[in-house]
Order: sequence, then structure tokens, then C-alpha cells
Amino acid sequence: MKSKGLYQDFFLHFDILVMGIIFAIGFIYSVGFHFSWAVLLIFIAGLVFFMFSEYVTHRFLFHLKVPKNQLFLKFLKRIHYDHHTYPEDLKLLFLPIWYSIPNLGALCIIFYLITQNLTLTSAFGAGLVLMLLVYEWKHYVAHRPIKPKTKLGRHIKKLHILHHFKNENYWYGVSTPIFDGLFGTLKDEKEVKTSATAKSLEERM
Repeated sequence: MKSKGLYQDFFLHFDILVMGIIFAIGFIYSVGFHFSWAVLLIFIAGLVFFMFSEYVTHRFLFHLKVPKNQLFLKFLKRIHYDHHTYPEDLKLLFLPIWYSIPNLGALCIIFYLITQNLTLTSAFGAGLVLMLLVYEWKHYVAHRPIKPKTKLGRHIKKLHILHHFKNENYWYGVSTPIFDGLFGTLKDEKEVKTSATAKSLEERM
């Protein structure tokens, strides 16, 4: 596939467009129209919080052992199990907006209830959504024939490939390996055994 088509597949994807519009609205309202250092700090806090929640969600929700409830199993299959089975399937690469919007929206509601400040909440939400878009891009790059230009970018792509094809119990961070390092799941690939269930999460015991 030509590089133009690769970029179109990402930037013209419906879910990416929707989340991009939501980011633009929140960012322009908060950082653009009501800029202050406090607003900028909260925006950055949103970025960091998403990176943390990304790790926690990936490790403890997306990789749950197979549930008995069939509806919950169907949810996990769509949100992550099937992605491990078919890692190159474009339809399974992106988090669907029916998942992202309610989850990020709930975080914003909680933040608003704590702060009672719409501008700060918009800044926090904009940070969350921007980092979601970064996450989606890095995840997309990891699974498509795109070579990152930086050493860090190539390293992050390699770690995600290891998560899929070496062992699903390590390297959960997609946008950053920081929280893998903090929580002990950033390993040297030579020290990790190849898992028989990396491509079949439903077969884990």
C-alpha cells in the first residue's frame, strides 16, 4: 500500500475524525479562549492521566480472563480479544467511539463534580482526547508498514509487536513504556518466554 493510502486510512477513519473534532472543540474553548497557566497545567494533567488509564485498562480490562457472561465476552472480543487474533485487521485497530466517548465523558463528569469549573474540565477533557489520538496513531503505526522516524518511535513499535507476538503479559503501554517500567511489565525480550496464547486470548487458563 502506498504511504498516502496508509495516512488516509488513519486520518479519514470515522472514529478518528469524531474524536479529532471533540478535541478541537475542547482545546479551543479552554486553552484557546480561556488560556491561563492553570488551564495549561490541567490540559497536561489530562494527557498524563490518559497514559496511566491506557495502561491500567489494557492490562486489567482488555486482558481479563474469559468471562462466563456471553455479552461481556462479546464486548471483550470486539474491544481487544479479536485484535490479538487478527492484529492486522483495520476494523479492529481503533477503539470504537461507543467505547471512548462514554469512558472519557465519565472522567470529565467526575472532574467537573470535583472542580465545578467548566473551563478546567474542558482542558482536562482535551488532554484526554489528544492523548487518545496519540495512542491511536502509535497503535496504528505498530500494525501498519510505517517505519517511525525516531529511535523512541521505533522502540515503542517494537514493544507493541512483542506484546502481540512474544508474550501478551508484558509491554502493555502503546503510547509510552513509562508505566510498564513503573509496574514491572517492561522486560528484556530475551528474558521472556514466548506465550502460546499471545494470538488467542480466549484460550488462556
